Amino acid sequence: MRITTTDPMTLNDVTDLETAPFVIDGSGSDAMEIYSESGASRMESLEPMGQEETLAPELIDKYNAIADDEIMGGIN
Repeated sequence: MRITTTDPMTLNDVTDLETAPFVIDGSGSDAMEIYSESGASRMESLEPMGQEETLAPELIDKYNAIADDEIMGGIN
């Protein structure tokens, strides 16, 4: 198991591992124990990231079409 003591949200080093909240991601030797400074930071790190995960596929396709358009392009 790998251990990281850098809070993924604040990027601060977590020093009190006895009381710090953590999450284990994965299993076996590839698992990672990730420590956070606070419970709120831990919860925030578990929330889905990026707008694409919450948008309907049709909206993503429309966004990509506009981004690739010769007149409207350049937003990517």
